[in-house]
Amino acid sequence: MGRSTEAKDAVAARLKVDLSGQVAIVTGASQGIGRAIAETLAANGATVALVARNASKIAAVAAAIRAAGGAAEEFSCDVSKADSVAAVVDSTVAKFGRVDILVNNAGVTRDTLLPRMSDEEWDEVIATNLRGPFLFMRAVSRPMMQQRYGRIINVASVVGQIGNPGQANYSASKAGLIGMTRTVAKELAGRKVTVNAVAPGFIASEMTAALGPLVLEEVKKRVPAKRIGEPWEVAEAVLFLAAPSSAYVTAQVLTVDGGMIG
Repeated sequence: MGRSTEAKDAVAARLKVDLSGQVAIVTGASQGIGRAIAETLAANGATVALVARNASKIAAVAAAIRAAGGAAEEFSCDVSKADSVAAVVDSTVAKFGRVDILVNNAGVTRDTLLPRMSDEEWDEVIATNLRGPFLFMRAVSRPMMQQRYGRIINVASVVGQIGNPGQANYSASKAGLIGMTRTVAKELAGRKVTVNAVAPGFIASEMTAALGPLVLEEVKKRVPAKRIGEPWEVAEAVLFLAAPSSAYVTAQVLTVDGGMIG
């Protein structure tokens, strides 16, 4: 069965940006939003360094990007480990001579109410969702400042803005990421490096699918748009912030949630 007219129109109306000659690093690129971001950047001309823990999954994403005519390299990496992060950035710069775009998308959840939350459940989420972006931003800041150009986009969440029961660790990590985004943006603005965040709401993914159809129907009732967002809609927001023309947009949070917290 072919795609609906509405779906075809959405594809035809996609944002187009010339990223030819630019190099992007995307963490958590093996699936979901991260994969959509990586494929969108590649489709607009960027060479994409794909970062994730699962080597086989990112190899499949890299193969798909190359099959579509794009350029990609894959790196298996634990984003919470400083040495691993530095190795990814150093290898990217050594091979391609520069890094222009960083998208910190890697994230995990370990949901439970605060009285039952273990130290390990807190630490793991903070390590991946907050320490990881810190390590990558620190690592790319020098080459970006030296070339006097850079775009850093951190994938936060509406949960970091409004909270959510059972996600004290996750909401803290995303709220911290928003605060770090705004601070680092002020530190790097004078070197023509922008730092922004995208805060998705409920987006179609393995995580939301696990909620089940009944819960998803209730979620849709809470969203003014009356639907779940698509990964490519977050990717389009990232693409806008990654564009050379977005040079005067920095220290901002672009919320992609169908009006849920507007």
